Amino acid sequence: MAPYRVLVVDDSAFMRKIICDLIEQDKQFTVAATAKTGAEALLALQQHKPDVITMDLEMPEMNGLEALQQIMKTRPTPVIMLSGISEDGTRETIKALQLGAFDFIRKPSTTVSAQEVGHSLLEKMTAAVLTASKPSSPVRPPAKSVEPSERARGVKPARPVPASRTPKQGDKIAPRGQQSRPSVPEPVPAKAPIKPPARPAVSFVGEFSDIVAVGTSTGGPRALHQLIADLPANFPAPVLVVQHMPPKFTRSLAQRLDSFSKLHVVEAEQGQQVKVGTVYVAPGGYHMQLSERGGQFYIQLSEDPPRNGHRPSVDVLFESLLAYPKLRRHTVIMTGMGSDGAKAMKQLVDQGIPTAVAEAEETCVVFGMPRSAIESGAARTVLPLQEIAGFLVSVVDRRA
Repeated sequence: MAPYRVLVVDDSAFMRKIICDLIEQDKQFTVAATAKTGAEALLALQQHKPDVITMDLEMPEMNGLEALQQIMKTRPTPVIMLSGISEDGTRETIKALQLGAFDFIRKPSTTVSAQEVGHSLLEKMTAAVLTASKPSSPVRPPAKSVEPSERARGVKPARPVPASRTPKQGDKIAPRGQQSRPSVPEPVPAKAPIKPPARPAVSFVGEFSDIVAVGTSTGGPRALHQLIADLPANFPAPVLVVQHMPPKFTRSLAQRLDSFSKLHVVEAEQGQQVKVGTVYVAPGGYHMQLSERGGQFYIQLSEDPPRNGHRPSVDVLFESLLAYPKLRRHTVIMTGMGSDGAKAMKQLVDQGIPTAVAEAEETCVVFGMPRSAIESGAARTVLPLQEIAGFLVSVVDRRA
């Protein structure tokens, strides 16, 4: 069977050659065409109809973000962005993920070898073409108020897990005649809503009985956008987030989420006190754990070895919550490849936590992490993305 067709877009001839060579190391893929500008990419898209696209961010005439938006409008196709690690590059990468890019990789550099880039690129392209052909719910701007839906007012048993294929690391792609070409989620509107000028004060900052911990990976930035934007300003629990991302990108992620959120969103720092009204995003390259000192809770970061291939790891964060049964702990696993978080979520469920949510398949970009949580018996509740925030509002203790 014919291999999957890739369109490589980069204004550097040298970089195009590197990316093409990396792609063609795997016989499941072939480079159908190359382009050096966004405008050329749009022409190649219509002519060659690729199955997946690699896209540089910075190009003349039409940059990667502009091309991405046009691709999502004219012929939605999985796009993997190639990003540098400059501050502008990380910000633009996060924006691209929220505009519909499937995932991103860092370009080869003095700190990231071509071999590392090639492994990551092939893994992400495999996930892209294996992902089920279904759109996810678009990210919405912050609502004026959030009320739990009728469906989310009580804990429900998890839905049966569909038998559809979930990509895992090392998977081989089925022949093209045996599977349909995947589409990608609907694009996020290009215009960002204006950030609220002020957040209402929370009456009990620094004192809380509940805490929320969230883990996600591929597709996570868009999912986090919706989840965090939908939480109200008076949400009475801190939120700890692990998003699988390399160093520097998590700071840009936190800054962008903060611009959409009624809560304060920050990249977590060592020794930072955990307070109500704040969302803490684990920094890339560091595990994040909850610790206690003198009756107050703090962020603890470490460079311990990766878990499940990741640092930060969802399992590490969730495991740190095991030491604090006095807190009502609420856990959420959303879209992503692999199984990170499922093991520790199951331990917490066995300890009696009130909330263990897995995102439903129909809104996941990749169903791997939620599926693992469901199949292991860790997830007590399965909800589509747009209902998770309302469900958390309904179950977190509001000290009424």
